Amino acid sequence: MAEARVLENFVAGDWVRSDAKEALDVPDPSTGSLLARVPLSTAVDVDRAVRAAQKAFPAWRETPVPDRARRILKLRSLLEDHLDELARSVVQENGKTLEEARGSVRRGIEATEFAASAPTTMQGFVLEDVAGGIDTELIRQPLGVVAGITPFNFPVMIPLWMAPLAMVCGNAFILKPSERVPLSAVQLARLIGEAGFPPGVFNLVHGGREAVDALLVHPGISAISFVGSAPTARHIYTTAAANGKRVQALAGAKNYMIVMPDADLEKTVPAILSSAFGQAGERCLAGSVIVAVEPGGNALVEALGTEVRKLKVGAGWAPETAVGPVIRAEHRARVLEWIRTGEREGARLVAQGQVPNRTDGYYVPPVLFDQVRPEMTIAQEEIFGPVLSVIRAGSLAEAIDMANRSRFGNAAAIFTRDGKAAREFRYRIEAGMLGVNIGVPAPAAYFPFAGWKGSFYGDLHVTGRDAVEFYTRKKVVTTRWY
Repeated sequence: MAEARVLENFVAGDWVRSDAKEALDVPDPSTGSLLARVPLSTAVDVDRAVRAAQKAFPAWRETPVPDRARRILKLRSLLEDHLDELARSVVQENGKTLEEARGSVRRGIEATEFAASAPTTMQGFVLEDVAGGIDTELIRQPLGVVAGITPFNFPVMIPLWMAPLAMVCGNAFILKPSERVPLSAVQLARLIGEAGFPPGVFNLVHGGREAVDALLVHPGISAISFVGSAPTARHIYTTAAANGKRVQALAGAKNYMIVMPDADLEKTVPAILSSAFGQAGERCLAGSVIVAVEPGGNALVEALGTEVRKLKVGAGWAPETAVGPVIRAEHRARVLEWIRTGEREGARLVAQGQVPNRTDGYYVPPVLFDQVRPEMTIAQEEIFGPVLSVIRAGSLAEAIDMANRSRFGNAAAIFTRDGKAAREFRYRIEAGMLGVNIGVPAPAAYFPFAGWKGSFYGDLHVTGRDAVEFYTRKKVVTTRWY
């Protein structure tokens, strides 16, 4: 079939076949049908992309920052023009609903808009007369060749968190997308080429572990940006740092949502459902554990159970679908095993959503557990699926302590009408992104995506001014004129 083609890499402005002898199938999660095959590129393929980027870097670095920003604005315009096309690609290869896909592409465009502000955000500063007749100035300059390794759950958004900011800062960029969702990356590469970036400023290399490891150790790469699982993030961070690279590695999560007795359930329940079950729970900001502060637990669980039973699982294209499929059959099997583990450990399965009566596709019912204890596996481990657990607590202080025992610290939320409770939560909780009456506290692109603890390895985060700092290095010049 024409659609089952083997994808090519994008290097120095051209589409080139990989040297790989192996390729993986890319199925549609909604049907299991074959979309394409993705090559498992080799270290030779990676080196080809690095050399192209190195060749492009000097002229691109000398391109005035306003001109680089205008190129980003051209890309932003193209992304807007092709928003629906990109969203359809995300639905097809990832499985999320069309509304969710559109929202994620929109967030990527937002990051591109922020990148265009580089003539302001890249500015340094000057101090006159640090000593008699001596001035000191700080300037920011690009690193050189940088790479981004992106996950399956946001095939357009996360590459757009990285590539536009890296390029507008004067770097040449290499994208290694998840081998599970390569088709959206192909579309991005085409749009970047159409935007007029010089050949080699943006490169795309498909692949798996071999391609990743080649990026981590290649001496021509100065920095690595990564989003993915906790074990892989640790490997990325330790290996790349040991090879002298700057690293930002976003890892796993187990996000707690504290619900106070005074919470407005009419507004809280939809926010929790969206957080826990949106995008089939396959996002690092998904709220997967509720800590219900008594005496509000029973009313909350009853309200949630009623709504969970109404959730319809199905193909992302269908307008009645509330929860799409998970990414692969093996991931479906893992999530179902987590559900069985919760039942074995004594959690009470209160409600589950409606799964389609079909054998194709990788569908998992949304599940609500009650009577979960903090030490249970389902309360500690990242499931990355539509599973929501409820723990009971006697006070806000106890609820915060439960959340803080997690080894992760990506996000947390509180639902309350009490400003004092919200302030105590904000002050004491050990997580980097917080929501007050907001279930998915995703920061706008001009703020950093600021995970803590085991949810992040590195210092400077993706997006916002942190990203500008990450993709540039400082040079301090002290001057005296005679």
